[in-house]
Amino acid sequence: MSGVFVDDRYRGAHGIGRYAREVLGRVEVPWRGLGLSGTPYAPLDAFRRLSGVAADDVVYSPGYGALLRAPRQVLTVHDLIQLQSALPGRAKFLAYYNGPVRRVVRRAGVVLTVSETSAEAIRAWVRDDAVRVVNAGNGCSAAFTPEGPREAASDPYVLFVGNTRAHKNLDVVLRGVAVAPGVRLRTVVPADEADEVRSLAAAAGVSSRVDVLTGVEDERLAELYRGAAATVMPSLLEGFGLPALESVASGTPVIHWSGCRAVAEIVAQRGWSLADAHDAREWAAAMVEAVGSPRTVSAPVGVYDWDRTARIVSETLAAARG
Repeated sequence: MSGVFVDDRYRGAHGIGRYAREVLGRVEVPWRGLGLSGTPYAPLDAFRRLSGVAADDVVYSPGYGALLRAPRQVLTVHDLIQLQSALPGRAKFLAYYNGPVRRVVRRAGVVLTVSETSAEAIRAWVRDDAVRVVNAGNGCSAAFTPEGPREAASDPYVLFVGNTRAHKNLDVVLRGVAVAPGVRLRTVVPADEADEVRSLAAAAGVSSRVDVLTGVEDERLAELYRGAAATVMPSLLEGFGLPALESVASGTPVIHWSGCRAVAEIVAQRGWSLADAHDAREWAAAMVEAVGSPRTVSAPVGVYDWDRTARIVSETLAAARG
């Protein structure tokens, strides 16, 4: 029987890194790491040699890094947001996705993803009815629960968890804070983006009311969610929206843009659904209401579960290896 190899380089305090950690620890089929160095996102990584992989073996990647020398590679493509970024930056993503990634997906005949929003986008992009798009869903760490310690803050705050990429739309929140008296913003971002967030806050004139946190582990992040009046998730596009799930699982409502389908699906009635993604005053009003009338929301039950996601991934890999 063929074996399963895993590209296990997807690590870090970000969505794909967390997905990889949770899923690979639960995958039911025996697997071995490929032992690769470097980053799976490097442009030439797609062409590297794979030692020890036989012609009937299957390679799995919990992200979108294509390996053209793999006989069959099952990818988890979380979303296609990079294909909607601004030009000229989008050009390199178009070349990569429409070249190595599409070729790998079509050869495997199957691709995994994390939401029905992403599944629909992938079906339209891959343009091959023979490719099965499997929505394995996503899970939520057990740390994110309404019970437990919460951040003790002298000032009421709203929480942003994400990064500074354009589709995260952090700018509207910073502009909203500028016209939202009494609202403090705490941000959890990658360490290499901390200075950029501080610069953006300074440009908006709100440096004194914006805290920048990095390197936050799940237990600490759960405390931050529980202590917040609301989580702000102003994303224009998301394949899933993990901070929204973690927030409502922690009992904290979410302020989001109604046009971001993946986030709206998770939040449902557990927060504020705003009509305009770019109207700073609408965001300010929601934040002021949140800190003025704190409330707890009910966590979704039985929908987002890492065991279920890992089981679907395992079944997909078992079918791929025959």
